[in-house]
Amino acid sequence: MQLAFDELGTPLHEVTFVVVDLETTGRTPDEAGITEIGAVKVRGGEVLGEFTTLVDPGVPIPPQIVELTGITAAMVRSAPRIEHVLPAFLEFVSGAVLVAHNASFDISFLKAACDTHGYVWPKPTVVCTLKLARRVLEKQETRGHRLSTLAAFFGAGSTPRHRALDDARATVDVLHGLLERVGSLGVHSLEELLDYLPGVTPAQRRKRGLAADLPERPGVYLFRGPSDEVLYVGTARDLRRRVRQYFTASENRSRIKEMVALAERVDTVECAHALEAAVRERRLLAAHRPAYNRRSRNPGKVWWVVLTDEPFPRLSVVRRPRDGALGPFTSRARARSVADTLADLARLRTCTRRIPATEASGRPCVLAELGSCGAPCTGAQTAEDYRSSVRLVIDLIDGVDTTLLQLGHDQLDELSATHHFERAARRRDELVALLRAVDKRHRLTALASLEELVAAAPDGSGGWEFAVVRYGRLASAGVARRGVPPMPVVETLVASAETVLPEPGPLRGANGEETALLWRWLTRPGVRLVRTSTPWAEPAHGAGPWRAWIDTADTATALEAFGRGDSDAR
Repeated sequence: MQLAFDELGTPLHEVTFVVVDLETTGRTPDEAGITEIGAVKVRGGEVLGEFTTLVDPGVPIPPQIVELTGITAAMVRSAPRIEHVLPAFLEFVSGAVLVAHNASFDISFLKAACDTHGYVWPKPTVVCTLKLARRVLEKQETRGHRLSTLAAFFGAGSTPRHRALDDARATVDVLHGLLERVGSLGVHSLEELLDYLPGVTPAQRRKRGLAADLPERPGVYLFRGPSDEVLYVGTARDLRRRVRQYFTASENRSRIKEMVALAERVDTVECAHALEAAVRERRLLAAHRPAYNRRSRNPGKVWWVVLTDEPFPRLSVVRRPRDGALGPFTSRARARSVADTLADLARLRTCTRRIPATEASGRPCVLAELGSCGAPCTGAQTAEDYRSSVRLVIDLIDGVDTTLLQLGHDQLDELSATHHFERAARRRDELVALLRAVDKRHRLTALASLEELVAAAPDGSGGWEFAVVRYGRLASAGVARRGVPPMPVVETLVASAETVLPEPGPLRGANGEETALLWRWLTRPGVRLVRTSTPWAEPAHGAGPWRAWIDTADTATALEAFGRGDSDAR
């Protein structure tokens, strides 16, 4: 099906391509890490820039990977971690079409790194030279489609040797060779190139008109079905370009192809910038729960750990938070596990029987006999004595005191010193889970407690992106382009911002996902606080000082998994 004139889009010689290659410690991002990134930016056959860096993967490098790439543990020891590399790399690829040989491999690692470290994956258009070569080249022309084979076939100036930048340079020459081939077939624009690749269904081609009148602005798009139901919700920096991708070969998910076949129209919500789009996407997902979205469909489905209101309180997992609750947790099992760790450290009871404030006369349970509980059910512990243990839990959750964390760390040292390594590993993992929960609670509640916060982030073009946050929710968003005085824009955004009334509970009624998203945006490099109603501060005696210990514990866990052979890197 020939593209209409208004769909021809960007000529290939005007498209900015970033050709990327990664070296990793294994095959999947779940178990392996990135050791090197190499990227080359080209347009019209001219190299505009290069990006290369070694990366500390945070996991051991298997011997066979060292032999293949030549990248050793000593080489990456002083290299930056991926979370410190991502901001510069995302800026380098911003607005470009990503190209890679076997692109699904490289993109999966980059997307996983963004998800893990709180960066928004920009959802760029992706071209896979492996797929393109299989479409363009006849079987008798080459002995296969490996990068080294194609580089030799096209006379690439760089020889692939499993080093990221050399391989990316070779892929540039392969890309140009393939584009020359398709040019003779009448493929002259990016849209025609994507349509030329295999995998475009007739239903996708027929629905191209749904994107014809969409704005070229950031925002949220909603695919609607025959009964006007919302099928799918997504975000984009350029709504028209992003929605068009659903009708090309760059969209290869069978589930989404099915959705496109059902769609009757596409609605859009224009946003000031990517942060506002991400927040509105989450709100729309919660409101419509689209059948074809897999993530964030139930943002309100969270659990909290609370102390019961009894003479001898215990820790309970509940759905409705109240002041002093620990959370939010995305699964009940995680909440229960953290509650059990807290109860064990503080020696709180875990039984559900009702115990009177005085003259208790029950029988001790196994935990009491093991010394994990003070046995208030037998009258061996008074309510006043028990209250000191409860206070330790409250103080940890509120960020007043970390005695329980230190107690757990001491237990860990004792288990290690007595060679109880399996028990020590379990205790370490329990402490890490507890620390993450406490740290998350302190971060989110500190932001949700602010009546108003105004922040600005550079837009990369000399202007500013603004966000007005009230009680952990985005109340207003806007931009001041280069040359526009920023403060009048700020005053207008504040005056027109949504009124947010705080509710009871740690997050003052805010959604945990939205508050976490705002926290990640606010703590990015370059973001500035314009003003706040009260100082924004996290507890001095919270989990913050323990973050370095968490990183060390994570490394130890990865080393143990590698030693057991659990990793795909082996």
